[in-house]
Amino acid sequence: MRDLSVIAVLGDPVRRSLYDYVAAQDHEVSRGEAAAATGVQRPLAAFHLDRLAEAGLVEVTFRRMTARSGPGAGRPAKLYRRAAAEHQVSVPPRDYRGAADLLAGVVDMIGGELELQRAARSRGAAAGRAALRDTAEAGRHDRLTGALSEQGYQPYPDGPDIRLRNCPFRALASRYPPLICGMNLALLEGLLEGAALTGLDARLDPRPDECCVAVGSSKSNEC
Repeated sequence: MRDLSVIAVLGDPVRRSLYDYVAAQDHEVSRGEAAAATGVQRPLAAFHLDRLAEAGLVEVTFRRMTARSGPGAGRPAKLYRRAAAEHQVSVPPRDYRGAADLLAGVVDMIGGELELQRAARSRGAAAGRAALRDTAEAGRHDRLTGALSEQGYQPYPDGPDIRLRNCPFRALASRYPPLICGMNLALLEGLLEGAALTGLDARLDPRPDECCVAVGSSKSNEC
């Protein structure tokens, strides 16, 4: 029931908004920044951020915010970032993660990568068609980020590309990188096709602590 108690921590709307803000950033967040971004007082933000840290939903580091050191430099600031740990809840408990691990192991053992990618591309296309239907009036950028967000990728702009802060398959990707990253790429290729986002390509471009896939224009991906 540990995961259930962790998720319950997010039941408070202020705490949830603080978590969403911290999780969406590519840098460690101070109490003052989080308070300003969510429109609450700093002491209240500090209280809720520490509750999130106690629950394991965010991680805490301490760092001086200036180059000064020694006496008079002040105490290091307490900073927060999204925790790498994953949580899932079902009542009564069900081990879907264990089943996924077994299935991935079998696919890897029998060399079923192409079949897995074919299935992933089909699933991605279905998700893309649903996004197109629900956001037909939206611009291309909003349609893309909306479709990616719906799948849990936490997209953010990075120059001409869209990077993905979260990997929905992180636990499996750490055990079977080629298999799961190939599946992930195929899924996103299908999503772009299904959402009629022509001129955009998904490509493998791993970064630490992010999804292994990035999305950019077809021209920018040509060698």
